[in-house]
Amino acid sequence: LRGGSRGVSVFAVQNAQPDPCYDEHGLPRRCIPDFVNSAFGKEVKVSSTCGKPPCVVTEKGEEQVRTCHLCNASDPKRAHPPSFLTDLNNPHNLTCWQSDSYVQYPHNVTLTLSLGKKFEVTYVSLQFCSPRPESMAIHKSMDYGKTWVPFQFYSTQCRKMYNKPSRAAITKQNEQEAVCTDSHTDVRPLSGGLIAFSTLDGRPTAHDFDNSPVLQDWVTATDIRVTFSRLHTFGDESEDDSELARDSYFYAVSDLQVGGRCKCNGHASRCVRDRDDSLVCDCKHNTAGPECDRCKPFHYDRPWQRATAREANECVACNCNLHARRCRFNMELFKLSGRKSGGVCLNCRHNTAGRHCHYCKEGFYRDLSKPISHRKACKECDCHPVGAAGQTCNQTTGQCPCKDGVTGITCNRCAKGYQQSRSPIAPCIKIPAAPPTTAASSAEEPAGTSSF
Repeated sequence: LRGGSRGVSVFAVQNAQPDPCYDEHGLPRRCIPDFVNSAFGKEVKVSSTCGKPPCVVTEKGEEQVRTCHLCNASDPKRAHPPSFLTDLNNPHNLTCWQSDSYVQYPHNVTLTLSLGKKFEVTYVSLQFCSPRPESMAIHKSMDYGKTWVPFQFYSTQCRKMYNKPSRAAITKQNEQEAVCTDSHTDVRPLSGGLIAFSTLDGRPTAHDFDNSPVLQDWVTATDIRVTFSRLHTFGDESEDDSELARDSYFYAVSDLQVGGRCKCNGHASRCVRDRDDSLVCDCKHNTAGPECDRCKPFHYDRPWQRATAREANECVACNCNLHARRCRFNMELFKLSGRKSGGVCLNCRHNTAGRHCHYCKEGFYRDLSKPISHRKACKECDCHPVGAAGQTCNQTTGQCPCKDGVTGITCNRCAKGYQQSRSPIAPCIKIPAAPPTTAASSAEEPAGTSSF
């Protein structure tokens, strides 16, 4: 049984999937989550859903045929709920969300989709069961719906509807601005028409996306809102039988897609659910945050950067020689080092000090028999309270500053030619010159603690 268990373990190791965030040598490299339809299966909040008996306009040869059927929100067979916007899109069995009939300008219909976290959006597309809108706007939010900014406009009358020129040129100066176009606004086809907005199409620096913070910001969204501003009509809504005619005008969409990737700034290959069931990046490269948008604690030796195709830009741990648990980043030091190191250690332990906890604090000196990273790399000076002029010793040798006539590494004895006194201020005094008949003593005399 033990042998079998070991065999399974080896098999599991051999079949472990390589981490896309590191190369075959274990070196960090840029990694990105899979491209997905981030709208699939998500709830869409809509401002209008049908429940009255509208009619559907279809083409039959050269004629337009109006067929009526019930839309009953309480009957699953006749309901057209918002969930049909993001369910599995089967062309052989289309399911369509449908608005109330004749919601016409200045009133509108909105579809609001929360992605759950920041995504880098590549496209937003809608496939219609009704004619496409005459005017439609796409907005995005980057702060979970608190504020909204325009993403794209569609209209046959851009200036009138949105105060935008039609098909304005996109330059480097305005590539983060929404434009308006009259494409995809034809009334035909009456069903099955598509509107697809590509977020980077025509943007001048799209080819150098890694080095374009403007476009990186432009494609980022937490929420998408589609606003249908004005319906196409056939001019019969003002006829005598206008109520029946108006019932045939509505918005109906079979599929809403938001294609993109979970935004992880090149530091994660997937997004996962955290303890709060929130979608977050599975961060690598010593990064942290929902979008791997900061360095994890103690990895502040250089500033956080987004990964690129050339550089992983992983976060680097501060060099504190195992004596500190916290550090901070200093841009000035980083620049002075040639942009190599900017970490400053905080609260050095084990009697160390300095930016890297790389020398001993006052009152301690290096024990050169141990590496600087050792917990006991710094020894207390132990300077004699009477014989030393202070308690700070030489950082390298441990030599204490001795008073006049005192010697020894801790200043614990009288130097040659000196003898003990009873004074704590001058514990060693010069031996008086001996008379010619008396032999001079040249022996060093210990300056005991009791004498100092």
